[in-house]
Amino acid sequence: MSSPKNLNDEKLVQQSNKPKEDSMKLHPFYRGKTEVVPKCCIRDINDFAIWYTPGVAEPCMAINRDPKLAYEFTNKWNTIAVVSDGTRVLGLGNIGPLAAIPVMEGKALIFKYLGGVDAVPICLGTEDKELFIQTVKLLQPSFGGFNLEDISQPKCFDILYRLRNECTVPVWHDDQQGTALVTLAGLINALKVVGKKMSDVKITLIGAGSANVCIARLLMFYGANAGKMMVCDSKGILNRKRADIKGRYPEKWELCEKTNKENVSGSIADAMAGTDVVISLSTPGPDVIKPEWVEKMSKDAILFACANPTPEIWPWVAKEAGARVVATGRSDFPNQVNNSLGFPAVFRGVLDVQAQYITDEMCITAAEGLARYAEKSGISENRLLPTMDEWEVIPIVATDVGMKAIEQKVAMKTLTRDALYKTAYDIIARARKETQLLMSSGIIPAAPK
Repeated sequence: MSSPKNLNDEKLVQQSNKPKEDSMKLHPFYRGKTEVVPKCCIRDINDFAIWYTPGVAEPCMAINRDPKLAYEFTNKWNTIAVVSDGTRVLGLGNIGPLAAIPVMEGKALIFKYLGGVDAVPICLGTEDKELFIQTVKLLQPSFGGFNLEDISQPKCFDILYRLRNECTVPVWHDDQQGTALVTLAGLINALKVVGKKMSDVKITLIGAGSANVCIARLLMFYGANAGKMMVCDSKGILNRKRADIKGRYPEKWELCEKTNKENVSGSIADAMAGTDVVISLSTPGPDVIKPEWVEKMSKDAILFACANPTPEIWPWVAKEAGARVVATGRSDFPNQVNNSLGFPAVFRGVLDVQAQYITDEMCITAAEGLARYAEKSGISENRLLPTMDEWEVIPIVATDVGMKAIEQKVAMKTLTRDALYKTAYDIIARARKETQLLMSSGIIPAAPK
């Protein structure tokens, strides 16, 4: 049952491999995914006297007198850095900062097209935690925020904690907070589809990396029963007997103490038996999760197999094994539960109110907004969340996030809900029109077949 060949699904496997093949053709064709283009008028060469010397001296001195004017006179208000050291890229592991550039460029592309955010990929040539932190802090004058990406654990936890508290601009780690909020959004609607409550279900998380650690925290914060939750790493179920974790991995030990009330030991198969929900962000598959394990889950089981680039089990195999709702992190399968629905909206809202911090409540607000938008147009076993095509959800969620930041008094700028929505909508619409114009004019050449 675990093999697509036995299910006569060779075609589905071939389709799942096509993005890899196309990617190897198109990356060298375009030689990168983002570039810098002017946003001011250049009527003739004399305009450079305005944009550069001597005219530029006046806004420079104005900012020197009042640093807040940097948000009015420069693109700092809309520019963030996507920062990585390449130590944990997708499911590829420690491939280094150079090999991580395509991922960071892809992130920057999504930031721009879906969120209207100007994002700069920055891959640092160091694995030293303190040097990473210091470098990001030194870059603060140039950016309105930082999106941390693909950093190995356990240092990713401390890097996020330190930078959130030591920077004057918002910092978040998308592999933690972004994954958590979109997973929460998907689970909110999945539970509605199967008619179960968050506080009642037994949840098993497979993988104890940064994503699932943050997912577990956010689910508990939202109302999931920690005692009914189990978390598995490569050595089995986390529990209070795990001497290999205590004193070495504080974030994992926190889960040992808070989850698994009965303090049971065992394998992934044991943890999945009788569970209502499985959320897996572990080793790329397929065949990491066995169909016989899925068969032993509860009735109307929910399975999120979200490893990248290949899910831990093919979704059609999981369905055949009895899971009622199956989601992955891929856009070419139904039910994509992926950060791309979250981070453009969060940063759009954060930047528009100049928030200095991204709180857990802001993440929950974003998750509820995504879930609510999908529910209005109809949710089902095969539709839990909006797709990236439904871009209108982004300014709505961005507005929710911005209003929450204002409510929590972490925003430097106050706008009405209507004004905030219009700001977000117009910026995102402009970014999309700009890309479409460049394509229709041939400045961005058509992709070769």
